[in-house]
Amino acid sequence: MSKALLFDLDGTLLMSDPLHYAVFAEMFAARGRVLTPAIYASDIHGTHNLDSFPKLFPGEDAQGLSDAKEAMFRDRLGDGAAPMPGLVALLDLAATRGWATAVVTNAPRPNALHMLDAIGLRARFDPVVIGDECTRAKPDPEPYLVAMRALGLRPQDCIAFEDSESGMAAAAASGAHAVGIRSGLDDARLRAAGAAITIQDFNDDALPDVLARLAGETTQ
Repeated sequence: MSKALLFDLDGTLLMSDPLHYAVFAEMFAARGRVLTPAIYASDIHGTHNLDSFPKLFPGEDAQGLSDAKEAMFRDRLGDGAAPMPGLVALLDLAATRGWATAVVTNAPRPNALHMLDAIGLRARFDPVVIGDECTRAKPDPEPYLVAMRALGLRPQDCIAFEDSESGMAAAAASGAHAVGIRSGLDDARLRAAGAAITIQDFNDDALPDVLARLAGETTQ
């Protein structure tokens, strides 16, 4: 493989944020609190569980809460979910061009594999890099660098797709061409976090120009 597309998972390969929000809302309600979109955006979205849980639920077992929350998420997701619009066509294009496709996520491995199975695309990604299995998780670039090393590729040979500020910071710091997915954040916030360009989903009219970078057709 001489080129690669590297993908975050939650909010990038599928619209999972509504399910995460619902689980967190249930956890807040059990403690007599109300989750708001502002709290979710500032303290939860794109944040590693073990960083956010001590702040959200001080004095409680962060790891235990994280494990319970992720099990609740998997139950809500079930066995079938729709991939992000345009994703399958993009993966097919990558296969015809001989590009590698990998997942780089802070999701726990059971969640990551469950989500990939739910959208029916687990076999289309190798490797699946998990932040907790690296020396440092996102927003550190290490998970992306691990994927590049596994594929034997340079950062300039990779495009990374991300939807969160922490993930975008990791992708940009890795040296990959960082592309923001506007599934939860707007263009301005994603660009402020490091995105070179943003798209709505994988059907976006701007995507062909983004992919032309790997085909050597443009340097934009």
